[in-house]
Amino acid sequence: MAIVIGYDGSSDAQAAIEGAARLMPGAEAVVLTVWEPFEDVIARSAAGFDLAPVGVDFVEIDRQYERNASARAAEGAERAGAAGLRARPRTHKRQASIAAAILTEAAELEADAIVLGTRGLSGLKSALLGSVSHAVLQHADRPVIVIPSPQLAERRGRRRPAGDAH
Repeated sequence: MAIVIGYDGSSDAQAAIEGAARLMPGAEAVVLTVWEPFEDVIARSAAGFDLAPVGVDFVEIDRQYERNASARAAEGAERAGAAGLRARPRTHKRQASIAAAILTEAAELEADAIVLGTRGLSGLKSALLGSVSHAVLQHADRPVIVIPSPQLAERRGRRRPAGDAH
């Protein structure tokens, strides 16, 4: 079995690695970190007002972003290896959404499944902020496993499921 694990260094992504290792011990895993070119970050944050900083070396900044993403993916692969997966790091330069990047990599690698963490957002927060795991679930052509963070799982475990009258 080969899996792609989305990894951004967060505790949610770390939980995804740990969950994948528990569910699929010894699996081949690609730990994927998606990075975004600086010009795209500026374009989104400037909201189309053409406020890109003058004299900024976009190429050098992108090299640094890519190096940071490579380091993060390597950190995730190391964590995955320590957890019992046969892991290797990989990065992807974001062209569209993070979800699209994850789906593209999973298809290219012919992964059997995708494993993601979740921030645990719900209701209005989720609608406003969007959700990578939700978008991947909506568009995936292969199994997707979403692992809640330990804090979220604990919080949810204390509540009764909807419709439980006991």
